[in-house]
Amino acid sequence: MGFLNSIKMYARYAAGLPHFLRNPISLADAEELIRLGMEQREENFLRLMQRGVLGFPLSPFARMLRLARCEMGDLRNMLRDHGLTGTLRSLHDAGVYVTFEEFKGRQPIVRHGESFEVSVADFNNPFLRKSYQAESGGSTGAGSRIGHDLEHLAIQSAHLMLLFDAHKALDMPLGVWRGVLPDGSGLNNMLRGARHGRTPSKWFSPNQAGEKKPEMRFQVGTYGTVLVSHLAGRPLPWPQMVPIDQAITVARWMADAIQSHGSCMLSAPVSRALRVCIAAKEAGLDLTGAVFQIAGEPPSPAKVAGITATGARCFTTYGFAEGGRVAIGCVNPISSNDLHILKDAFEVIPFERQVPGAERVVSALGITSLLLTAPQILLNSEMDDYGVVEERSCGCPLERLGYHQHVRDIHSYRKLTGEGVTLVGSDMIDVLERVLPSRFGGSPLDYQLMEEEDEQGFTRMSLIVSPKIEVANEDEIVEAILAELEASSIMAGRAKAIWAQAGTLKIKRQEPTWTGRGKLMPLHLIRQRSGKVSE
Repeated sequence: MGFLNSIKMYARYAAGLPHFLRNPISLADAEELIRLGMEQREENFLRLMQRGVLGFPLSPFARMLRLARCEMGDLRNMLRDHGLTGTLRSLHDAGVYVTFEEFKGRQPIVRHGESFEVSVADFNNPFLRKSYQAESGGSTGAGSRIGHDLEHLAIQSAHLMLLFDAHKALDMPLGVWRGVLPDGSGLNNMLRGARHGRTPSKWFSPNQAGEKKPEMRFQVGTYGTVLVSHLAGRPLPWPQMVPIDQAITVARWMADAIQSHGSCMLSAPVSRALRVCIAAKEAGLDLTGAVFQIAGEPPSPAKVAGITATGARCFTTYGFAEGGRVAIGCVNPISSNDLHILKDAFEVIPFERQVPGAERVVSALGITSLLLTAPQILLNSEMDDYGVVEERSCGCPLERLGYHQHVRDIHSYRKLTGEGVTLVGSDMIDVLERVLPSRFGGSPLDYQLMEEEDEQGFTRMSLIVSPKIEVANEDEIVEAILAELEASSIMAGRAKAIWAQAGTLKIKRQEPTWTGRGKLMPLHLIRQRSGKVSE
């Protein structure tokens, strides 16, 4: 984005922010937004296709639809005859979809004998009125810049308001332990809370002294927002630096809030929430009455058990920067990762996908956005996640909104997630297969990255290094990986900073693990569930 466009974006944002903050929505407003969205799902889909896809010739989806010989009239007929789910399945069969690697511009799109290159920016919503920008995850410069729109945040605020109300956490003092821009999660949580009249009391940011400061445009976005909120009479809290090894600071705030108000809620990535609970337990602090809104990585049974052992409750949400919240936690879950799909805003359909480089087949989540305010256009788009999608009655208050479809047991089959930050596995493979052999010797067969949970439930990345690789100081290998991340992109640099704080990456001296069919997978993702290990 050019300098002049950035100035215009921030000027428009600053002009609209006071009205956004001064006009919070009520529960009735939130329910009405969802009711309208549910009634207009097919109409909204057609509007998005007409304006954001077929009306925008540069859209990769427009090209795929042309190759599939599908026009606007065909879409209307398909919706009439087969409904939205049937239409999307037919489009997928006709080649109208994107894999995660295609969506990120890492692989060309090949459909109907034609091949064309795309970039992640080609999927941007052309009608989005961008208010500020953040960066999505990524371990190379391909980490994408995502525009955020106040209208989209307002819709997400309605979703979260109804979620908090269902979990009886709506009026609790709220704290947030998330980063500042370019990590958009902190500012998004601030604004969404303010929009439904529950401005967070605290904004803890997991930075530490000595870290490289964000670019000036990101600092202007973060601190300018807080300044405007104070001038508008709806003050947001200033970010407070709390490195992840200082979780006791957050735990003490929660214990004080419980003592004063009887309860409190913290929004944080799963591992960060677990760190707060461990710190509270070690300090003898009782968190009974606390609620954690967790996201950012799968809430495994071990992590959830560590959180609830303090007397706290927790629920999760699922989403990503490109689309926002896609699903919200069930009040009566059948697993630690059981959510209601936000059907007014998204359609989620599982499609079989073979994991690249492996024999395993998973039910990849194909996600379609239904809102004109979405940051990017999603049409049968895979986010590298898989899970179980099902219709089920759970007796949860969210059912009365029409949210009868669940998605549960969500995991990534190639992304590496730990401490609330995510790296794309295909990019890490380059480090394993090119960078490390060239610097420390050996071949790509001598290095492997293993994701697993330790005894406390924290996700660790173990770098498997063959014993035949002679290295005087093994810490140099870790430093080489972290340096490669820091040099590659803004958000990968944030991953480096957080992982370095947490000691997420460790060296294990053993031969890499081969599959039963004699293949060496550079990424060996191990999930630990209820004491059992599964791959």
